[in-house]
Amino acid sequence: MSLDAAAASLADHLLEQEFVEVLAHHDADGIAAASILCHAMFREGGRFRLRVRSSITTADVPRDSSVLLCDFGSALSDLPGDVMVVDHHVPHFEGDYHVNPRLAGIDGDRNLSAAGAAYLVAQRMGDNRDLAGLVLLGIIGDRQELEGPNREISNEGIANGFIAPRRGLRLPGRGLVEQLALAVNPYLPGFSGAPETARTLVVQVTDEDDVDYESLLSRIVLAAAPEASLSAIYGIWGTTYSLGREVIDEAANLAAVVDACGKSGSGDLGASLCLRSSHALQEAWEIAARYRQAVIAGIRGARRLDDRIALFEVDDGSVASDVADALANDLVQDGPVFVIGQRGDHCSVSARCPPGIDVDLEALMRTVAEACGGQGGGHHRRAGARIGAERVDLFRQELLGAIPA
Repeated sequence: MSLDAAAASLADHLLEQEFVEVLAHHDADGIAAASILCHAMFREGGRFRLRVRSSITTADVPRDSSVLLCDFGSALSDLPGDVMVVDHHVPHFEGDYHVNPRLAGIDGDRNLSAAGAAYLVAQRMGDNRDLAGLVLLGIIGDRQELEGPNREISNEGIANGFIAPRRGLRLPGRGLVEQLALAVNPYLPGFSGAPETARTLVVQVTDEDDVDYESLLSRIVLAAAPEASLSAIYGIWGTTYSLGREVIDEAANLAAVVDACGKSGSGDLGASLCLRSSHALQEAWEIAARYRQAVIAGIRGARRLDDRIALFEVDDGSVASDVADALANDLVQDGPVFVIGQRGDHCSVSARCPPGIDVDLEALMRTVAEACGGQGGGHHRRAGARIGAERVDLFRQELLGAIPA
């Protein structure tokens, strides 16, 4: 079935439901995907409840109502067949209502996120072109490329006046000091977590509120280059996007705040922003600042557990995903990176391939996690696992055995 046909089938099915339980993954892509479909249902008179979760198992799926899973669910082969899934991870679910770019031969790692897939469904439910800006949260949050369907959706948003591209700093924040001191995507050695250094630099390149961006960029690059990767340097400046319909205008800012809220356990606030409520905007920004501080602390405090593979441990499992992103993409690595951190009675593992490294992390995480009595999966170059907290040593042994010498 083509992607358009799958989107049309799910759209028709959603419009027939009296009430839908919507469960969303807790990152920017998952929250944006669910919000896009909630917008579309609300506009057609549909009723729903949206909840944000860090993970999903088949046992977590409600059985007393229609259920829609956003940005997770594809990995679960034992889901009930009537569950609706909008996802872009490697698919194992075989239900009738499953919208996933991979099922149509489209690269779900790079060219279409869950938010993008949700937008295609929403467009089949009515005129929801104004939601194109929310698709950028999936592209930015999951570090995707502006190619294929991603480019088509963004171009449509630009043509309709809902997205306005421009050039500038690609660092989220409420001002230059915050943009530098809380930089985690990319992580900037010398500035991330160093507000006084950032403040000193801003003073040096600012004259009567006019910023000398050439000097600013030169100084950032010179300071960060000894440790930063090429992709991190390239990520400082480039195309940014204004979203005129959203409560936070800059796409990178909205993505960062929504992502931080979700991963901090305040997914309801993140979703409210995507649903265009500004009532908790200041609180959401403060949550984002605290979360990014925690990520920086995790990057700085990550402990390497093995000499052969880049396996790191962090104290706070809630930041493992973003720490893995930074270690793999923004610092120089010669192989895949694995970051493990405890969350309650279990450990979360995030696996990432640095630029130029090609390892099937989805299959690797699935195999190793199952050998430890856990659950794993995800994307080819970005994957994760959940294992019991007492299984860390076993996980390390299984991982060493699974990666070729």
